[in-house]
Amino acid sequence: MKGRLLPIQILFIAVFATMLGLGIVVPLLPYYAETLGATGLGIGLIFSGFALSRTIFMPLIGRFSDTRGRRIFILIGLGLFTIISVAYIFASSVLELTAIRMAHGFASAMVIPVAMAYVADLSPEGMEGFYMGSFNTSLFLGLGCGPLIGGSIFDIAGIAPVFLMMALLSCIAFIICAIFLPEGSLIKISQYSLREVAGSIGMRPVLFFRIMNAYANGTFMVFLPVIATFWLGLSAFETGIIISSSILATGLLQRSFGRFADRFSKTNLIAGGTLIVSLALIGIPFSSGFYDLFLLSLILGIGSALAIPASTAVVTIAGRTYGQGACMGAFNTAMSVGMVSAPVLSGFIMDLFDIRAAFELAGIISLISVGIFIIMARSAGIDNYRGELKQ
Repeated sequence: MKGRLLPIQILFIAVFATMLGLGIVVPLLPYYAETLGATGLGIGLIFSGFALSRTIFMPLIGRFSDTRGRRIFILIGLGLFTIISVAYIFASSVLELTAIRMAHGFASAMVIPVAMAYVADLSPEGMEGFYMGSFNTSLFLGLGCGPLIGGSIFDIAGIAPVFLMMALLSCIAFIICAIFLPEGSLIKISQYSLREVAGSIGMRPVLFFRIMNAYANGTFMVFLPVIATFWLGLSAFETGIIISSSILATGLLQRSFGRFADRFSKTNLIAGGTLIVSLALIGIPFSSGFYDLFLLSLILGIGSALAIPASTAVVTIAGRTYGQGACMGAFNTAMSVGMVSAPVLSGFIMDLFDIRAAFELAGIISLISVGIFIIMARSAGIDNYRGELKQ
């Protein structure tokens, strides 16, 4: 237990610092993009560039980390994070900002799924939900605190110091891992293709869930600053509080709901969480001020908290057969597919109708996905899944 605890603690701190840096810039990119002349669709493309790059590289890097070690990929990714964070300051067009976001996505592909695979290597049988939920806390707490800090820095000092803070946090994470993080010793060498991994009986339902969950949350993260600022006249600081409330709720509940995932039906937890997220999204266009948005954002975060530990537990179980890096890479790629589609589709709907229609459509699509997921999950029997080779 002690041997497992040290690397998990190091990764927790490093990933928290990295995600804090990413979260700092999330609510401010739409403002920055608009100063460079971006439309609603342009904002969507800028955000999608990050997710598209992750989609391409995560499954490959995840699989390589199964055979070549986790530590080297994490260190390279964190080093790139630091350099790329500074590059944001020098963007002078929408095209340049999109290119920087794509490079940032490549760096992210080396850090998050590989760190998740590292923790999955150390997760005992029957405690997958607890271990992955505990680790996921670092992701969401970092991402959740970021918008609040970023909004404060922006209101006080402008946009450039925000990017410099992101670079500093990434550099701190790099130093921590370079000094303290050992190479993992429980690496599973995957002998299966990426297609076999993604098509395995346990992975199919959770990959579908992750795409739809990312689509819903992607719409929320990218376009909530627009509805908060231009429809309701809220400040960057208030917008940061709203976004942070959702992500922090998800992060703070990961450990507790991870225990639920080890004890109760993973299908029901994922479906129930998705239902809550869907209803919160549909309710956002009917908000009349800060407190309405704050409450709905909090509810949306609770819904995600209920669903995510159960899904990562299933992925961890599959990883014992197919390789943790390959499975975590596929899982995070599914998230990126949702994040690619969300900004583009929602940005298009925003330009065609208005921002409220984008939220309503995202909520309805997410709601429909609940029924589809239940059918897929029950057919696959993921509540009793133990990493069988059935395809």
